[in-house]
Amino acid sequence: MANGRPEEALAILRGLPRDGGRGTSVLFQTGVAAIAAAGRKNLPEDEREALLDEAIAALRTILIDRPDLVRVRLELARAFFLKHEDSLSRRHFEQVLAGEPPPVVVANVRHFLAVMRARRRWSAYFGLAIAPDTNINAASDARTIDIDTVFGTFPFTRDSRSRAQSGVGLSIWGGGEYQFPLGERLRLRAGTDLTRQEYEGSAFDKTYIAGHLGPRWLVGSATEFSLLADLQRQWRAGRPDNDAFGARIEAEHRLNRRLRVRGNAAWRRRDYRRGERQDGPAADFSLSAIWVATSTLQTRATLGYARARPNAESLRNHSRWGRLGASLSLPRGFTLGAGGEFRWNDYRGRGRDHLTSDGARRADLTRTLRLSVLNRGLTLLGFSPQLVLVNEVRETNAQALDYKRTRVELHFRRQF
Repeated sequence: MANGRPEEALAILRGLPRDGGRGTSVLFQTGVAAIAAAGRKNLPEDEREALLDEAIAALRTILIDRPDLVRVRLELARAFFLKHEDSLSRRHFEQVLAGEPPPVVVANVRHFLAVMRARRRWSAYFGLAIAPDTNINAASDARTIDIDTVFGTFPFTRDSRSRAQSGVGLSIWGGGEYQFPLGERLRLRAGTDLTRQEYEGSAFDKTYIAGHLGPRWLVGSATEFSLLADLQRQWRAGRPDNDAFGARIEAEHRLNRRLRVRGNAAWRRRDYRRGERQDGPAADFSLSAIWVATSTLQTRATLGYARARPNAESLRNHSRWGRLGASLSLPRGFTLGAGGEFRWNDYRGRGRDHLTSDGARRADLTRTLRLSVLNRGLTLLGFSPQLVLVNEVRETNAQALDYKRTRVELHFRRQF
C-alpha cells in the first residue's frame, strides 16, 4: 500500500484470517486497499463495482460491532461516494462530522458533501412492512352513544362493524425523483410518491399517489429551498376518495457540522368524491431540527401547525403537534430507536359530526409512542430487518371518536 500497489496488497490481505485480535485491522486494510484499487484509471466498470462492494462489506463488518470507529465510517462513506450511492454516503459523512475529526478531515468531508449536493440527479426509495394492527379502522370501542331527538336524549347501540377491528396488513411505499440542471445553482425537480396499505378484503385498503414539479435553488454552501407544485389522489376500499392540488415550499439550512434545520409550508385544495361538505383548502407548516450528537446518536425534533377549512363549518379545525425522536447505534449490530408525538386538534363548530356529550366544541389529544430495533448484521440484498412497535391513543370529548391502537410492523430497511 505504501508503494502504491493496492492490488498486490489485496492479494495478501485476502489470505489472512479475519477473526481474533487482528481481524479488525485486516478488515480495515482490506477496505482501504479495495477503495484504492477501485480508483485505478481505465478499470472496467464491473471490476470497479466489485472492488467497492468488497470494501463496503469489510468496513460494514467492523461497524456492526464497533459503530463508534469514526475512521472506519469515513472510509465507508468514501466507498459509497465512489459508487454514487449518495444518500448512504451522506448519512455516514454526517456521522463522521459528529465524531470530532481533525480539521483537515472536516474540510474534506464538507467537500464531498458539496459535490454530492451539486451532482444529485436521480434518487429513489422503496419500503415494505408486514403490520399486525389491533385497530385497523381507528375506531372507538364504545358500545352506546347518546343522541338528541325531538323526544329527548336516548342511548343507541353502535353496530359492531363500526367498532374497532383487528387485522394483519401489508404496507408498500416507494417513489423517485429526477433533478434536471438548469444552471450552476438551479435544478428542476420532478418526482412521484406512492403508498399502499392492504388488508384482508378491501374495506380498509388505502392507496395514495402524488406527483410534484418545481425548481430547487442551492443558496450558498449551507442553504437550499424548493418551490413545488403537487397533485395528490387517494383511494379507499378500492375507490377514488379525494383529490388535492396545491404548492409547497421546502427549505434546509446547515447551522454547523452537527445541526441542520428544515422547514416546510404547504397549501392545498382538497375535493372529495362523496359530497362537498369536506371540500376545501388546508395549510400546514412544520420546522424540524436534526442534531447528530455523536457518531452513534442522532436526534430529531419537529413542531408543526395545520389548518383546514372545509365547506362544513363544524368540520373546520386547526391542529398543533410536537414530535421528538432519537436513534442509537450499539455494538453487536443493534440500532435502537424511540420517539413520541403529541397532537392537539380543535374544531370550530358543533353539530352532528361530533356528538359531544356536553354540546361543546370538539377537542382531541392524540399521543403516539414509537419504539424500534434494527440489526445491522442481518442483511438480505442490502436490506436489514427492523421491528417497530407503535402505540396510539386519542382522547376526545366527542362520543365514539376516541380510540386505542397498537400495531407491530416488520420493516426491511436499507442500512448500508
